[in-house]
Amino acid sequence: MNHRFIKPLVLALSLACSGAVLAEKVELTRGLDTKQFDAQKPICSDLFGYVNATWLKNNAIPADRSTWGSFEQLDEASIHATHEIAEDAARKLASLDADSIEGKIGAFYTSGMDVAAANKAGVAPIGDWLKRIDSLSSPDEIIGLIHDSHAQGLGLLFMFTGEADFKNSSMEIAYAFQGGLGLPERAYYLEDGKDGSYKKIREAYRAYIAQALELAGTPKAAAARQAETVFAFEKRLATASLAPVELRSPENQYNFVTLEQAQKQNPHLGWNKFFASQNLSDSKGFSLSQPKFFAEVDKMLGDVPAADWQAYLRFKTIDGAAPYLSDALAEAHFGFHGKTLRGQQQNKPRWKRVMETVEDSMGMALGQLYVERNFPPEAKRRAQELVDNLRSATKVRLEKLDWMGEETKKKALEKWASFTPKIGYPEEWRNWDGLKVSRDNYFGNVAAAARFNHDWAMAKINKPVDRREWGMSPQTVNAYYNPLQNEIVFPAAILQPPFFDPKADDALNYGGIGAVIGHEILHGYDDEGSKFDAKGNLADWWTKEDREKFDARAAKLIQQFDDYVAIDGLHVKGKLTLGENIADLGGLNMSYDAFKLAQSRDNKNPDEKIDGLTPDQRFFLNFAQVWRRAFRDAELKRRLNVDPHAPAQFRAIGAPSNMPAFAQAFGCKSGDAMVRDGERQVKIW
Repeated sequence: MNHRFIKPLVLALSLACSGAVLAEKVELTRGLDTKQFDAQKPICSDLFGYVNATWLKNNAIPADRSTWGSFEQLDEASIHATHEIAEDAARKLASLDADSIEGKIGAFYTSGMDVAAANKAGVAPIGDWLKRIDSLSSPDEIIGLIHDSHAQGLGLLFMFTGEADFKNSSMEIAYAFQGGLGLPERAYYLEDGKDGSYKKIREAYRAYIAQALELAGTPKAAAARQAETVFAFEKRLATASLAPVELRSPENQYNFVTLEQAQKQNPHLGWNKFFASQNLSDSKGFSLSQPKFFAEVDKMLGDVPAADWQAYLRFKTIDGAAPYLSDALAEAHFGFHGKTLRGQQQNKPRWKRVMETVEDSMGMALGQLYVERNFPPEAKRRAQELVDNLRSATKVRLEKLDWMGEETKKKALEKWASFTPKIGYPEEWRNWDGLKVSRDNYFGNVAAAARFNHDWAMAKINKPVDRREWGMSPQTVNAYYNPLQNEIVFPAAILQPPFFDPKADDALNYGGIGAVIGHEILHGYDDEGSKFDAKGNLADWWTKEDREKFDARAAKLIQQFDDYVAIDGLHVKGKLTLGENIADLGGLNMSYDAFKLAQSRDNKNPDEKIDGLTPDQRFFLNFAQVWRRAFRDAELKRRLNVDPHAPAQFRAIGAPSNMPAFAQAFGCKSGDAMVRDGERQVKIW
């Protein structure tokens, strides 16, 4: 599944940490970590600081991480678990069937750990591609290479994949998306940034382009000239690209055209030949999702000299392959993408980089082995109970909405009734027959998996959507909502403390995983998800009056987050993060309702204290503990530009500050920072 369309709880978890700092498995936080609470930061002023400031002060971000907190600790446990699986498979590789999942995982991991072979090979694994690029002389040859790169799963210049049709979600079609940039988004090419950081990053990027070209054999002076050419090439692409806020709109993600229409719009791109090269000749049409971008690419095929195309394609080929080649290339790649863009101090230990590659290439295969060892059936049953309770609370809340008319409310409830929850792992595992993995060819395995996965994706296009599929592996510490299938999905790895513990009291589970479940349900009613109907089709099911009321309420939430200052005078972008903030606010309210219903149903004393804390207090404290997270400065600045999620510290305070139940739980008064009342209070769902 293309992750562009699913709505994860949190983006961009790094899959590794410093071996020096974290040689052993991380101990997960169970229950409330009350010894970390900081009384110097009053709850009514800063819930996040009260719960997390002491922990953050005493727990530095590991050297090869850009963030560190509850998510990353759980992620660390997951990567250790999958590493054990890969190590076991590698140790007994000689006795395993080479075509078994375990045999393929063991061989892939073994090949990746052979650093001597990678250093000896240098750039030889991509030598044929580089030779072909060097021989390009005409637009037809250039576009032919781009077509072939996609057929091999390497996808140069733009993104191309399959997903459900926005207008007919039961069928899968092809989508072409803007791409081709090496910097996070268009603004990095076209602006200097409020703090001047974009300009510095551009300079570092040019230096990295030249370094990568030189390491791959281009003479120093020529590499420097080509770096300027590559940057100018990408800047032109950036000028025609949409910004992250614009890309959030479903209308900017879907633009269905017939092949004939696409061919007329982009004659140089040669869509007929492209589809034939992807074994999709029978396609009637596809989503040419950002037509302005592809129009510019088509012009560039006609007016950019072949030598400039060669420089661009040469660098993109080297950059894409660098993590799987020699140490020199891998470190150069990390120096820019990890250190400059994200602020990491050192690269990941090799075994974690290899595990990340295995995850990217064969994540569901690895997940099948992970679930067998790490996800007991009772965890799934208890999680299902919570999902059922959250869904019930959601229905009640929808029925009682006082700002929505009956016509729209009826459609909202129809959508509620069609939600599909998925918990733990897929009911049916993907077949990996046909993928050949060698124990002594790391890049060859990466390339083979890329081609295998691309062929698998292409084979689904123009066919009915398989609703059993998952867009995340079970070992992923995340959750998501897919508007096209109207489904909420909770992988096994997130169903652990501090999010979920079958032995914990209800307050902790509803403040943790309950808020996550509510968050994903509410994505169906955020500013994007609310444009899709009960069947997952892009359709307007709102009355004009109700949509205007919704937009007015959402505008207040935009303003709330626009007012938060993250770092160096840089504010959170309320429009970029709106969908996640709506989901946080509605999800926490839904989870609180479900929590109170569970207490009432089970005849629990609503004032019974544990460790001196009432159930309501424990609910909100665990919500804040889940969002325990620190960022490196560079990573925080990058995310402010591209991440649709607000930084964790603002997610921890944003929703509770709009809830009277929070103020009541801690005796907060009007005027306190954590109390948004009157016209400032945001109520949507």
